[in-house]
Amino acid sequence: MSEDVKKFLYVNRKAPYGTIYALEALEVVLIGAAFDQDVSLAFLDDGVFQLTSGQDTAAIGVKNFSPTFRALGDYEVTRLYVERESLEERGLSAEDLQEITYEDEDDDWAEKPSIRVVSREEMAAIMAEQDVILSF
Repeated sequence: MSEDVKKFLYVNRKAPYGTIYALEALEVVLIGAAFDQDVSLAFLDDGVFQLTSGQDTAAIGVKNFSPTFRALGDYEVTRLYVERESLEERGLSAEDLQEITYEDEDDDWAEKPSIRVVSREEMAAIMAEQDVILSF
């Protein structure tokens, strides 16, 4: 990656449904990635619910967009950081999250996990490394 490419971190703090924030964030990420931005995502607070497996939106009458996260690897979005403390505060663990992978072209196309559960301290360090942070 060339030095002039800025690092973008999209921070997701809202639950997946009930507001437009989560879906809008995902759409902006896909657009940015399509234009070759160095994109990663962070999930904090209620944003961790966006990645939970088994979402069923039939009762609330909205489209379930959670499977779209599995397409991020096709856009070279391979870093999804989930704050461990946010999971724990909501009674969740890494096992409650969807399996999201990407194919690593540098490792003979091996499938690797995109989700990385990190501590609050590690999340702060990741944020400090970014050129642009957009919060949803």
